[in-house]
Amino acid sequence: MYKFKSLETTGIVFAIVAYFSFSLLDVMQKTAVIYHSIFQLLFIKYFFTLFLSYIESRRKKNYKFYISNNLKLQFFRSVLSLLESGCFVLSFRYLTLADAHSIASLTPIIVVALSAIILREKVSLKIWIAIFIGFVGVLIIMRPGLSIFDAKSLIPLVAAFFLGMYQIVTRKASEFDSTETSLFYTSSIGIILMSIFAYFYWQPLQSFSYFLFLGIGIFFSIGIYFQIIALSMARASIIQPFHYTLVFWAIILGYFFYGDFPDLFTLLGASIITLSEITVLSAITTFFPIVTFFPIIYLLLIDLTAL
Repeated sequence: MYKFKSLETTGIVFAIVAYFSFSLLDVMQKTAVIYHSIFQLLFIKYFFTLFLSYIESRRKKNYKFYISNNLKLQFFRSVLSLLESGCFVLSFRYLTLADAHSIASLTPIIVVALSAIILREKVSLKIWIAIFIGFVGVLIIMRPGLSIFDAKSLIPLVAAFFLGMYQIVTRKASEFDSTETSLFYTSSIGIILMSIFAYFYWQPLQSFSYFLFLGIGIFFSIGIYFQIIALSMARASIIQPFHYTLVFWAIILGYFFYGDFPDLFTLLGASIITLSEITVLSAITTFFPIVTFFPIIYLLLIDLTAL
């Protein structure tokens, strides 16, 4: 049986808090995107990220964090971040939190597939089969070819692709620059580009806009910073599985705030995607907390017994 080191246990706690913070962020974004343009929301997120880069540089005593050893790679990485974030936030305007997160949870599988194609990493037949099964799970949620199919469900799938590309490029960027340097360039480039687009697509602020903007900034900052700390305390292979709690929180918070409860297809598809990712991760790490899969199975059984 795997035994945790005390530092890794602390890292897991930080990861759980980070992903819960991201879930609360999504609630804020789903409401905010109805009344504001995505460019306004992204500007707020990158504005807070800029402060994070400074805080992280102070923590690591890296006072030249604004100097990059590969500017082209940082610019490409920043554009991918904008595309991923923009598509994901846009999906909240049309889909429930559960549907958006279930489809976007395909990201880890996309990362493995892209690693094989772009980075020429070896991927076993077992993993390729798991990747195929993961896409089947997405198809079950999206239901293409049926009258119930909504083309807008492609938005989080596109977001998942861009996020997969972003993670691949981030892995490459880590060979040249520190985390705080990457944060600095992502936020700086994001602020510059989003300020231009926000100017042309500005939506009037509501009385509650400042509350939403502050919440988005705070929860995004907590999520990002706690995730950085978690990865500094525990291996990525241990932290990554807790990413799937986002789907569980999306279901709970979506029901609590918006009265949205996923149908049988969404729960079944989310279960298949998570199961396929368990297969992928179990092939590359000796640890996977199977308990992260139980909440979705529980909710699936609730839907089945209601039939």
